[in-house]
Amino acid sequence: MRLRFNEVKATQAASRLLELRGGRMSYMKLIKLLYLIDRQSLISHGRTITTDRHVSMPKGPVVSQILDLTTAEDPPSGPTFWRQHISPPDSFEVSLIRNPGDDELSRAEECIIEDVFDEHGAKSRWALVEFTHNLPEWQDPNGGSIPIAYRDILKAVGKTEAEIVAVEDEIESLAATMALVSPR
Repeated sequence: MRLRFNEVKATQAASRLLELRGGRMSYMKLIKLLYLIDRQSLISHGRTITTDRHVSMPKGPVVSQILDLTTAEDPPSGPTFWRQHISPPDSFEVSLIRNPGDDELSRAEECIIEDVFDEHGAKSRWALVEFTHNLPEWQDPNGGSIPIAYRDILKAVGKTEAEIVAVEDEIESLAATMALVSPR
């Protein structure tokens, strides 16, 4: 069982990155930074920030649903929460339209966002593609996409089988609880 995607929280994380970058950046860079934030959060806290699915794509690992939100047209029902706060790409860049707040983010998550930005925010989108191609969990999908499981990331950074199982069990328990609290 996976955590349900939290579009509000993902939008708040992306918005914080855009604020740190001055309000605008390449959407490929944004997608890479969000992946790195999720990766770091999983390694250090046992869960991701965006709650998105991770996949290997030709240009490296990505946060799948956020990539779709970034590049897709608005649905007939109107703009998504994401699109109300983050612009569609223009010349491959997105901009912060308005701040969605940060009430879904914990202080620890905000620190991870800032730390990852401090380490990688000055890199170009192409430098981030190269960097993420060298992450051990990335696999060349030969033009398609390959899911990246939490286990893949945790194993790649040297977590033991017991540590990996504990993280998976905690995430599954949290997902089951959330499904009971807010079923769809």
